[in-house]
Amino acid sequence: MAKRWYVVHTQTGHEEKVKRLLESRIRTANAGENVSQILIPTEKVSEVRGGKKKILERKFFPGYVLIEMELSDENWYLIKNTPGITGFIGPGAKPHPLRDDEVASILKQAEDSKEKPIPKIVFEKGESVKITEGPFTNFNGEIEEVYPGKGKIKVMVSIFGRQTPVELEYWQVEKI
Repeated sequence: MAKRWYVVHTQTGHEEKVKRLLESRIRTANAGENVSQILIPTEKVSEVRGGKKKILERKFFPGYVLIEMELSDENWYLIKNTPGITGFIGPGAKPHPLRDDEVASILKQAEDSKEKPIPKIVFEKGESVKITEGPFTNFNGEIEEVYPGKGKIKVMVSIFGRQTPVELEYWQVEKI
């Protein structure tokens, strides 16, 4: 029987605790060869607090844990009866595995954010912002272009009565 990815629902905020409990129960039941991985999908997010850029880790499916395993009655029972797990996700009594493309997408999203943290705030063209860092601190401007891949924006700032484009990083501005 092939191993597939399944999703279990947990109480939000208890994902880490459930993961540790599951790992412990799997070791105790000697089911390690049937369960390959237990994953809490997270992404790195950048934000600015008190003028300092911080990188935080955020769950992008709060309340859910992914498990790669062989589905058997014993494994189903072991996981379903772990404290903190409210059940498997899927229609009917038997859990349904995730499709391969869904798993690949989730794993890619988690991996991509490790290399380049995703900004916590999303900017759009036409929004007004105040510059909080750099040589143009306290200037206001309007977003002309957004470069999400780079985490940068182009802001039109009025300098000596003329509109001037200034390229800034997300963390150097705040929405007005």
